[in-house]
Amino acid sequence: MRDRWTVGEVAATSGLTVRTLHHWDEIGILSPQNRGAGGRREYTESDLGRLYVVLTLRQLGLSLESIRACLDAGLDPRRVLTDQLDHLDHAIADLSRLRERVATIVEAGGELTGKVDPAGMLTLMRGARAGAGEVLDRHVSKDHRAQLASGAATVGPALAYVLEIEWPELYRRVEELRVAGARPDDPQVQKSVARMDQLSTWLNAGGEEAGAAVRSAWRDDPASMSGEPEQVAAPWRYLAQFVDEARALLRGEC
Repeated sequence: MRDRWTVGEVAATSGLTVRTLHHWDEIGILSPQNRGAGGRREYTESDLGRLYVVLTLRQLGLSLESIRACLDAGLDPRRVLTDQLDHLDHAIADLSRLRERVATIVEAGGELTGKVDPAGMLTLMRGARAGAGEVLDRHVSKDHRAQLASGAATVGPALAYVLEIEWPELYRRVEELRVAGARPDDPQVQKSVARMDQLSTWLNAGGEEAGAAVRSAWRDDPASMSGEPEQVAAPWRYLAQFVDEARALLRGEC
């Protein structure tokens, strides 16, 4: 079984040009570590995995600069894809359960109260509403929403990736460091928090108020915001405090 591929073979398979692959090597997007005879680039399975992630993020609309920042922050390409697949599986399962409940209501028709038990109805209502929306209403003003909408429009197709993959991965990395005993001034923590702030500025159309309001909503009710049970979501407050301390150090506020 082969474990090395030339730049020409990778170009032909991926649909990219050799020139593009050379450029990506020069700017650090995809730099194969192996060299063959005459110093020719040789791509390994790991390099191809990274290439797949790069191409996926390009399809989502991310610039090369943003992709490089993601990868330089230490995001594991395989874990990113695995987490996204897991997220999609859970979303599909949740939607399937909700669809079954709604179908039950539709089939019941005019005899709704006689065919659906109260407990089932309450479960349906809870599943059909977004608890996060109620929490956000308490913290996010109309001006904040307008700011967020403007930022989302600027981000474009990359919005789903940023919100569902990169941002959670950054928090996950910081939590791993915190649990391992790292301090808020740890270089790896500071690097991840700096990227969080970069994303926040991007999503908030250059402002900070809307992002601060959303973080306040998470502190208020992490269970509703995350969709997780209280006992699972509650520890998020410790992580939020840790990130705030790291952010203050990063900005020279303490």
